[in-house]
Amino acid sequence: MLAHTLALAAAASLALASAEPSSPVPALLVRDAGAGYKDPNDDGGSMFTHVNGTYPPGLGEPLNVIISANSDPEVLVDSLYKGGFQNYMLSGGLSTECLGGGFGSKQNASLDATHRNETQIGVLRQNYGDPYLGACKETFDGGNHLRYWRQNSTNALFLAVSVEMSLEKQHDIVPNGYNLGRDYLVGNLTGHQIDSRNVSNTTVITGSSTGNSTWGNYTYQTEARYVSGLLNDSSDGVNHYITVEAEGHPAIDGLVAVLTVKITGRPQGEKPASAAGTSAAGPAKTVSALLLSGALAVGAGWLLL
Repeated sequence: MLAHTLALAAAASLALASAEPSSPVPALLVRDAGAGYKDPNDDGGSMFTHVNGTYPPGLGEPLNVIISANSDPEVLVDSLYKGGFQNYMLSGGLSTECLGGGFGSKQNASLDATHRNETQIGVLRQNYGDPYLGACKETFDGGNHLRYWRQNSTNALFLAVSVEMSLEKQHDIVPNGYNLGRDYLVGNLTGHQIDSRNVSNTTVITGSSTGNSTWGNYTYQTEARYVSGLLNDSSDGVNHYITVEAEGHPAIDGLVAVLTVKITGRPQGEKPASAAGTSAAGPAKTVSALLLSGALAVGAGWLLL
């Protein structure tokens, strides 16, 4: 009966997802003329998240992927609609939390001088090819996942990506899991297989001119530049460093993948947003939230039968 209810919920969610919300929320569209982000360390911030209750205290997860503010403006909007960030991540195989829940602990990051210890916007999980229920599998079995924040001064998005173990193993990070998580994501978005031990600060990986990842009738071209100087090639300050160090290498290689994303394909008749201003559909409902609302509606109907 539960499987039948979830199947009906998924169908209900598809219907909901096809209709855009009626209340547009203005998008933040600040673009940086240079790299498209600022080094948080320059403003007294950090390229590590703040994790509560670590041993020893003060450990964090590396912010090892940045979506540059020089990307197309729609990609920087935290939305499932109009080619937004959540849709872009679906093209890379990650969905929002299982059934809209928040099962893990929240982390903070300090990316701007005036925005300290901001709580993560959300968590995305590997969906194993199922955008509706796949995040539930990752929650229990482990896999690639990320947390993300917005750098308010530039509008860039900062991601902490890693491959985690199963819930039974308390979501510890697999050996080399921070580098692997970064490169699995980059690989899925660019259509390239990446060897984490062979990347350097000269590595540039670009998808084809027509784009290499698609979802919801949007096609994205991603350029990834591996940048040094933001993090160190070290285990110092890294959460789960004991399990992550592998083959004589430190927990992280000190490289950050900076992604510049262009939308190369759109639904028929849709025009690109300008950098001067646009709006994104909202408030954004995630795939999992749509599924949860569908499940509640179907469940309520089943209880009345």
